Amino acid sequence: MTLKTLIKAALPFLFAVAAIAPAHAAKPSAKLLTPDNHTLILIDHQPQMAFATRSIDVAELRNNTVGLAKAAVAFKVPTILTTVAEKSFSGPLFPELQAVFPGQQPIDRTTMNAWEDQRVVDAVKKTGRKKVVIASLWTEVCLLEPVLSALDEGYEVYIVTDASGGVTKEAHDMAVQRMVQAGAQPVTWVQYMLELQRDWARGATYGAVMGIAREHAGGYGLGIFYAEKMFNAKEGK
Repeated sequence: MTLKTLIKAALPFLFAVAAIAPAHAAKPSAKLLTPDNHTLILIDHQPQMAFATRSIDVAELRNNTVGLAKAAVAFKVPTILTTVAEKSFSGPLFPELQAVFPGQQPIDRTTMNAWEDQRVVDAVKKTGRKKVVIASLWTEVCLLEPVLSALDEGYEVYIVTDASGGVTKEAHDMAVQRMVQAGAQPVTWVQYMLELQRDWARGATYGAVMGIAREHAGGYGLGIFYAEKMFNAKEGK
């Protein structure tokens, strides 16, 4: 039998194998956040810092920050809380934020740049994770400075823009632009939560995500409530 004849005879078999072979498995981007590849840092969500915040409505800021925190808890993401001059000037964490972490004492600093407090850096390093997600007041100071510092140390940094705020919209926007130019990746709190969920078939966190969305995600959450009550609807079905 010639080689040509052999190949011709084998073709039907090869085509049949190709038809039943599984397709190449879809692989998500390594740039995506997962529950086990990052640490969340919440910096200076305190009354004195909020009083001067003008880039976002303070009620919206508080809502977004709590939604972000609850999402981290739902996915068991290590979360570092830190304040600046809590006793002498800025006050404690927003009470609703502290309530999400009832047993956790924030790291209280004197430094505007949290990355210059060794306790904060050590807490990040202890997790062993090279991605960090950060939200802070104010964007142009207490977010910008640790973000640039963490980037310089080789971390992949994500900034939660709607759980952060500046003293003016321009101050916030210019700081975000500077951080993005340096390599930080901007996200919003709902985007963060849904990026961690990724698949509605992940039942272990589905109920928590829907609950957080209903309470904190505005019109999206209201839509979930409506669909559930009117049609017994559920994502993923």
